[in-house]
Amino acid sequence: MKIAVVGGGPGGLYFAALMKQLDPAHELTIWERNAASDTFGFGVVFSDETLGGIGNADTVIADYMSRRFARWSDIDIHFRGEMHTVGGQGFAAMSRKELLELLQRRCIELGVDVRFSTMAPDVEELSANYDLVLAADGLNSAIRTRYAENFKPSLDARTSKYMWLGTDQVFEAFKFFVKETDAGTMQIHGYPYSDEGSTFIVEMHEDVWRAAGFDETQDEVFAPGVSDEKAVAKVKEIFAEELAGYNVLTNNSKWINFTTVRNENWRHGNIVLLGDAAHTAHFSIGSGTKLAMEDSLALAACLHEHPSVEDALTAYETERRPVVASTQRAAQASLEWFENIGQYKDQDPVQFCFNLLTRSRRITYENLKLRDTSFAGKVDGDFARLAGSDQVAPAMFQPYRIGELDLVNRVVVSPMDMYSATDGVPGDFHLVHLGSKAMGGAGLVMTEMVCVSDIGRITPGCTGLYNDEQASAWKRVTDYVHANSQAKIGAQIGHSGRKGSTKLMWEGIDEPLESGNWEVLAPSAIPYGEGCHVPVEMDRAMMDEVRGQFVAAARRADEAGFDLLELHAAHGYLLSSFLSPLSNERTDEYGGSLENRLRYPLEILDAVREAWPAHKPIGVRISATDWTEGGNTEDDALAIARAFIDHGVKSIDVSSGQIVRNERPAFGRSYQTPFADKIRNQVAAAAGVAVIAVGAISSYDDVNSILLAGRADLVALGRTHLYNPAWTLQAAAEQDYAGEGASWPLPFKAGRRKPPSSRTDAVRPRLSLLKENAIDEQVHLRWTPAQAAPAGYAKGLVPSA
Repeated sequence: MKIAVVGGGPGGLYFAALMKQLDPAHELTIWERNAASDTFGFGVVFSDETLGGIGNADTVIADYMSRRFARWSDIDIHFRGEMHTVGGQGFAAMSRKELLELLQRRCIELGVDVRFSTMAPDVEELSANYDLVLAADGLNSAIRTRYAENFKPSLDARTSKYMWLGTDQVFEAFKFFVKETDAGTMQIHGYPYSDEGSTFIVEMHEDVWRAAGFDETQDEVFAPGVSDEKAVAKVKEIFAEELAGYNVLTNNSKWINFTTVRNENWRHGNIVLLGDAAHTAHFSIGSGTKLAMEDSLALAACLHEHPSVEDALTAYETERRPVVASTQRAAQASLEWFENIGQYKDQDPVQFCFNLLTRSRRITYENLKLRDTSFAGKVDGDFARLAGSDQVAPAMFQPYRIGELDLVNRVVVSPMDMYSATDGVPGDFHLVHLGSKAMGGAGLVMTEMVCVSDIGRITPGCTGLYNDEQASAWKRVTDYVHANSQAKIGAQIGHSGRKGSTKLMWEGIDEPLESGNWEVLAPSAIPYGEGCHVPVEMDRAMMDEVRGQFVAAARRADEAGFDLLELHAAHGYLLSSFLSPLSNERTDEYGGSLENRLRYPLEILDAVREAWPAHKPIGVRISATDWTEGGNTEDDALAIARAFIDHGVKSIDVSSGQIVRNERPAFGRSYQTPFADKIRNQVAAAAGVAVIAVGAISSYDDVNSILLAGRADLVALGRTHLYNPAWTLQAAAEQDYAGEGASWPLPFKAGRRKPPSSRTDAVRPRLSLLKENAIDEQVHLRWTPAQAAPAGYAKGLVPSA
């Protein structure tokens, strides 16, 4: 093959070396506009998995890299005057300059034509004269811009500012310095890359950056290679204690806003994007160099394995995209966590450390136990202390109080519409459905949305609390729950609004009924989506009538024996439709500003609170974002939550979306938890209001991780409880927990131990003299190159004291 490579960074160089190694007959030419000696940055970090791949692909490169690595396994987190160390992580880093020099030499040894200080020919000329054109020209790729209509890039510039610096202080571990200043929270990401220095990245939200005066040089244009020395001097001053007298090193160091790059397509004809040109991932979870070299390995392998460039590029993108998408999801969660780091400034230091470690959701509590059992135990003990408990137990089994309502654990059965009622009356199905979830161990069981009127139903199968027959039927359910479990039971009341008069879910979700339709109401005469009912715009009389229906439903809920009441102000139903500008275009005092859009839902809440007993808590469910342009955002959700708290709610159930049909939610594991996290730590915790996280949470590990990190007070699971009504009790058995947080019904008590399932559960004989990981030093490895390495350890791998 004849291959043109535009960009002589690690990705382009490594690809060329691999292709030449696979077949010396390949002709490869690399164009790099910078000189060979022009190197920006300090250290690059690699995972063990990536290093294994490099070792398999090119032993020469791998051997050299391994001899130059700084290796360690500890993370030191400095926060609020304390330092906590977490081991068992496994890092390797080296100088970016040394890596580039190695790759340059390797390419030249293999016969690659490398042209430094040379601009590449026009890409159309390259495409016509070469079999393949590799666009490895970085974040600001000219080739990607040239063919933007084909690659369809998305460039998401973030709000935080960061600067790449170095220091001649050789850190022994990965260092997070989180510092509260007069301007706000700043953080340092630091790690060693040799026996001479460390990377020292300073990062902060733009608001903090401006408050600290770093915007003084924002209008200055710095030539390539020139650093912002005024900013560097200020960084030295602010972080003098952390630098401990060592120097700050610069190399093209200036303020940057991180940009997340995504492309719908990575190839156009015989042109393919690689590395930062195709995708970026925030530096807080790894390095762009790592991703680019992984790309290179996969692309070279696919070109070698397939008979045509077209087939190879198809295979490359098919193979590589899911890996990159997974990395970018984790990176997005991580960068957003650091953007909002100021909301955690008052967290307990141990909880903060766990929060930081689990920010991307790649590390969980169970994973941490495998890495560093000692620190995991410290997290458990600290959470028990914060919970006021004298028993160390899995976080999900620690008790919790909402207002004056005591829960035995922190698991909630999320409200789920069952569409199985007749004339709004719950029947045997609901008794079994909710009764089984209560007997299954959850601390709080929530009903589906119970509708406040017949035209407030979503479907003909929805339950209600608008007559006494319905209230009586609900009392049968609450009595059963109270008599047969330790669970509390809550009623979620709501009005379907413009999303009513539709078919049962399995007949066509959100599709209008073909017969038996009823009038639907909304703040404005705007349908939910194409083909949906056009609602009646509510006048004052209708608003008063519906308010009275909510009040009547609340009184019946109390009579029926419910322990908690929740207003449904999410998912595009009536109260939610008042809150969102996408469904509320009123021009009176109930439309326009967020303050006005809140007015009617707050009127309902105030009226319901008057009717609901003072000793029983009332909560609200909200959609934290509308997932579409022009709708409510997570910042609006903070204001909405604050308003509901000011009006007396004791819990906020944080969901999202379902306001309009054309929404584009970012689905994924625990994808709604960041909204709960933000509301809890910026608004609710200080007010003593419980925050409930919900959304694609299915494992007890994720539940414990969310709670331990302080992202929510309770966790609600929906589909998980449909899959297994006894999920909470099973989680107790799998965690070897036996305590008040998970009491088995006496007839079921024989099942409280996890049954053996196969030979893998058998008791094994002891066949080793020493226990694995018997000493803590195997978990804590520090980079201390000045120290002589003890016998039995590779260079640079020294156990901590």
